[in-house]
Amino acid sequence: MASNALPFLEKMKKMFPLGQLVFVLSIYFFGAAAFAEEIPTITVRKSDRISLNVSPISGNEGPAISRVLERDLDLSDWFFLKGKGRQASYVVSGEAAPGRFQGKVTDASGGNVLSKSYTGTPRVVAHLFADDVVQTLTGKKGIASKRVAFVSNRTGKKEIYLCDYDGGSVEQLSHDNALSVRPALNSDGTRLAYTGYQSGYADIYIVDLNTGARRRLVKFPGTNSGAAFSPDGNRIACTVSRDGKPEIYVVGSSDIGAYRRVTRTRGVAASPTWSPNGREIIYVGDESGGPQLYRISANGGTSGERISTGFGYCTEPSWSPDGRKVAFNVRTGGFSVAVKDLVKGETRVLANGENPTWGADSRHLIFSEGSSLILLDSQTGRRTNILSAFGRLSEPSWAQ
Repeated sequence: MASNALPFLEKMKKMFPLGQLVFVLSIYFFGAAAFAEEIPTITVRKSDRISLNVSPISGNEGPAISRVLERDLDLSDWFFLKGKGRQASYVVSGEAAPGRFQGKVTDASGGNVLSKSYTGTPRVVAHLFADDVVQTLTGKKGIASKRVAFVSNRTGKKEIYLCDYDGGSVEQLSHDNALSVRPALNSDGTRLAYTGYQSGYADIYIVDLNTGARRRLVKFPGTNSGAAFSPDGNRIACTVSRDGKPEIYVVGSSDIGAYRRVTRTRGVAASPTWSPNGREIIYVGDESGGPQLYRISANGGTSGERISTGFGYCTEPSWSPDGRKVAFNVRTGGFSVAVKDLVKGETRVLANGENPTWGADSRHLIFSEGSSLILLDSQTGRRTNILSAFGRLSEPSWAQ
């Protein structure tokens, strides 16, 4: 931790040291040394959480569902899970049968709060039920049922993989035996875009995750990379160098014939991320020397509006689903994850790591740190290593 850090707040969580950042998009930005004040995380007491009891799930698949469900509710950070026999505000229970599950939540008086049936594997139904519990009791979106795409070099080549948000159910998606990077999931997790070099050039491919069908969508002359789905899934923002230098373009996710240039910069524009309403894009530009964050209409304009962060080197932005925050990487002699509150104007450094991506609750982030994927509660600073010993991991993308 820097020696000039602000004094600790009472009962604050310990600060994480600043790390280093490398911005890779076949484009390399080099900026001046950065600076910023470290802002402590928020302390959340057990009394701020909702107390829950999770009763053992009946049926042969009950134990498997119970294990996943309890972990999901714990990682959501909305609940205080009490032990068996201890009174809680709500009780979670259920009955499992092969391929089916009936989940139930009752309040302290025994009144029914939630009752819903699900179909699928034990992990799938547990994740879905956990998200419904979160939504019902807190009014917030859950994070358990949305999958994460990431890059790993475990085969000796960078390929695209998928896993559950907790690191379970890992599967290799691409088998290109070439450089495959920059994965991006659409909001419902049914499609994935990524940059592949199978043709010898950087092109953007779309994969239908339900059927496995893949097609090359963006193949302009030059480099095509860094795809990001619009919230409605109908458009993709990406970096294209067809005009001689990298600029942000928006193309139809089903038809490359519909495309529009968004930025007209004096330098390089990359790493677009959409606002929740699909009207704006935050991207990285190097017009001022070092890479900075800019905000622009998705319809385009002469120049973007620079976002003041207090840092001299900012890359890899991810706009939160609630529209209030943008997470990004900073370099202060190391790689760090920071969050800018777009409403209050405050910026906080949260942890070592790269490529942050928001969960649906606009509270949790997943990012990479060397050979690990980390789940971080941006409110409390709680870190959970969800996946490691799987080669070098990078560029996670979390469906929202």
